[in-house]
Amino acid sequence: MNKKVIIEPSGALPAPPLHLPGLLTFEAAARHLNFARAAAEMGVTPTAVSRTIKNVEAQLNVRLFNRTTRSVSLTEAGASLNAALGPALALIRNSLSQALLATDQPSGMLRVSSSYVAYHILIEPHIASFLEQFPLINVEISLDNQLSDIVGSGFDIGIRMGRKLQNDMISVQLGAVQKRIVVAAPDYFRERSEPQTMAELLKHNCIRQRFCVGGRMYDWTFEDRGQKVQIDVQGRFIFDEMRSVMEAAIRGHGIAFILEDFAKQELSDGVLRHILKQHWALDDAFHLYYPHREHMPGKLRAFVDFMRTANQTTPS
Repeated sequence: MNKKVIIEPSGALPAPPLHLPGLLTFEAAARHLNFARAAAEMGVTPTAVSRTIKNVEAQLNVRLFNRTTRSVSLTEAGASLNAALGPALALIRNSLSQALLATDQPSGMLRVSSSYVAYHILIEPHIASFLEQFPLINVEISLDNQLSDIVGSGFDIGIRMGRKLQNDMISVQLGAVQKRIVVAAPDYFRERSEPQTMAELLKHNCIRQRFCVGGRMYDWTFEDRGQKVQIDVQGRFIFDEMRSVMEAAIRGHGIAFILEDFAKQELSDGVLRHILKQHWALDDAFHLYYPHREHMPGKLRAFVDFMRTANQTTPS
């Protein structure tokens, strides 16, 4: 006589250790009453299904299926287990569906740490479109020139120039390599002659910049016929932020060496003039960086993919 599976109330003896894959296999076989069809649904062989069912029966010490060469049917114990298992597995599947839905529709607060220059060039022009495309995501942006510990500071992602990051970070290039050019306001040259060579920069008030507070100066290093030439410029203004360097140049306080993309609007408006056009420098590209995770949050994946696509460059 077949044994009957009884679900005991709390306080009963502990149930045999069963694993979810075995229960899923049992449920598929019970639904199809055909091991081959259950195997096809699960992407395994009928032999694997049969072996798993035998293991479940051994763990429960009860026969769950009546098997002949022509048919498969549930025993009373199998029918009882299937009736109890169905709602539980349905709940699990629903929970997984909700998790997948959350991935398909990214949501939540995304915290971004960025330098102002990176934000202005790469994020600001596209952030409105991003928020429109992903209405369930909110974005908090912190502008800071330091290379932040984004994990320790509670950020999801950072944006900085270059790849010099912690070993446990993933780095993804955002946009093209940045080009640095020499600019000045037209007013600056009202009583001065415009430099025609790199060496003539030594006669001018050049606005210099540090990497960060107390950090080293940016070098004025130019590409010149395949060689790098460094000019030890001098000037009365030193800033640790390119935004302030550009503002000082606009006010006619001196010559600046800044990213072309950062000054694009000011050059177009005519408040800055590109000088020494034959001489320039290539910086690194900006990079997104974020901690390595086995399962990347949907809001982070959405931001990375969107901004990379928005900042793609067309080869010339």
